Amino acid sequence: MKLQSFQPKKARIEIIPMIDTIFFLLVFFMIASLAMTTMKGMPVNLPKASSANDKPMVKAVLTLTATGNYYIDKKQVPFNRIYPELKARLAENPRLVVVINCDKQQKWERGIQLADEAKRAGAELLTIATEPKVKA
Repeated sequence: MKLQSFQPKKARIEIIPMIDTIFFLLVFFMIASLAMTTMKGMPVNLPKASSANDKPMVKAVLTLTATGNYYIDKKQVPFNRIYPELKARLAENPRLVVVINCDKQQKWERGIQLADEAKRAGAELLTIATEPKVKA
């Protein structure tokens, strides 16, 4: 009786499951990177500026909404509490960047009052948030 020799099948690498795995990793990292973006200020309609560029490293955002409410980061505060709150934060970090985030429907006088409060509290780094102008 003659026995046939055993010939194992050749191993194959399936590419379709690897493509699926890579696709799921790509989607996971895209969603994770979107979740890493944080904005500390309240959403407002910003005026456009041709010299606007990427946002600086934000540490404290002073916001004046269209309805006239004041916020420090996302915490609503009355106007008379802005100075003590900023003074305390600047005592912790003197290089704190203060961003004035003022709705374009508000009068500039109120935005200037926010800047004055920040300067009075001792802020050295002060900027005004704008949206970049869309080039036609």
